[in-house]
Amino acid sequence: MIHTFFRHILAAVLLGSMPLVTSSQNLSPAAIRAHVEYLASDQLEGRGTASLGEIRAANYIANWFLKAGLTPKGDLGTYFQAFPVVMSFEGIPHQMTARNVVGFLDNQAEKTIVIGAHFDHLGKGYQAGSLTPESKDIIHNGADDNASGTAGVIELARYFAGNNVKEKVNFLFIAFSGEELGLFGSKYFAGHPTVPMESVAFMINMDMVGRFEADKGITIGGWGTSPSWGKLMPGIARQNQVKYTVDSSGIGPSDHTSFYLKEKPVLFFFTGIHTDYHKPSDDTDKINAEGEQKILQLIVDLVKELDKSGEVPTFREAGNPHAQATQQTFKVTLGIIPDYSFGGKGLRIDGVSKDRPAEVAGMEAGDIIVRMGEYPVNDIQDYMKNLGKFEKGQKIEVEVRRKNQNKVLNVTF
Repeated sequence: MIHTFFRHILAAVLLGSMPLVTSSQNLSPAAIRAHVEYLASDQLEGRGTASLGEIRAANYIANWFLKAGLTPKGDLGTYFQAFPVVMSFEGIPHQMTARNVVGFLDNQAEKTIVIGAHFDHLGKGYQAGSLTPESKDIIHNGADDNASGTAGVIELARYFAGNNVKEKVNFLFIAFSGEELGLFGSKYFAGHPTVPMESVAFMINMDMVGRFEADKGITIGGWGTSPSWGKLMPGIARQNQVKYTVDSSGIGPSDHTSFYLKEKPVLFFFTGIHTDYHKPSDDTDKINAEGEQKILQLIVDLVKELDKSGEVPTFREAGNPHAQATQQTFKVTLGIIPDYSFGGKGLRIDGVSKDRPAEVAGMEAGDIIVRMGEYPVNDIQDYMKNLGKFEKGQKIEVEVRRKNQNKVLNVTF
């Protein structure tokens, strides 16, 4: 434990090293841009999970949490929650340590709102995910994905900590690492929460919120996870003149999934895929900081509405995460929620929908699907491809691995 004197000296040094950003309690495009410019700078080398660039980014976020006056809610009185990851380099797996950054605004309330984003990206192209051929040794700065969302977390932390309002909820601000590898950081936090999970009212996730276009608007995910969203969000969006489309599912390839699987209402803000996605060209010059400010204002106004009414959003099970794709591409579905963080062979099940073929056949959360009919399942891509080969009403065998034993279950679509 750092002696109090040295802790104060360290805090002064860290704060003195940060760029000047406005202290006004209005949401600031200048602050958003300043954060993105640092996080997406070449000196952080793409913020690869468990890399030196990730550590530098984590320090930067923690510095701003400290400046805002947030209480550390990581490990051992720090802002950092460490978690293990296994990464392969040149075909050899290595046990490494990544970290989430967690700060708490304590309003002495019963319930807590989690506001999060992932701060990791693809580093210098060695970890999987780059859409640029021969990408190794090329820095992927990830300005939109997801320096933009991380900047939003920092700016909202500054806003709520300094707005001279004591809301009826607490706030937990989290920057997750390991998202690009499979939601590792958020899944670890959900399994090892640093505040009681029962106290969490809901989770807001910002992933790629830096390319706002007024005529296109934004996508709001998690719409179906609470009746409150459909009641409140349309008026808030109209008031802020923001167009939007909705996705009802609480499941998707981002960190809100980990909270939905703990039966928490979620909201996911997203400005859309673009041609720079997972490429070195995702850089700061293409960020719309004024547009991101409008998205953050939606979140502020939502909190204000809930605070005024005293309403606590209730959880509602949302639709099948693959429902849209199933309707367009497949004739059948098992009705399972995949574990996006699973790195082994097969498809691990994180949840089973009620009264769907998987549940009727006896599948359970934790089962790993390794075969569907005559077709092997090595990963989620195999699973999705295999679904297209079956017809409604067809009966097949599905082989699952459960606690190191293989079981064959009979499924009727």
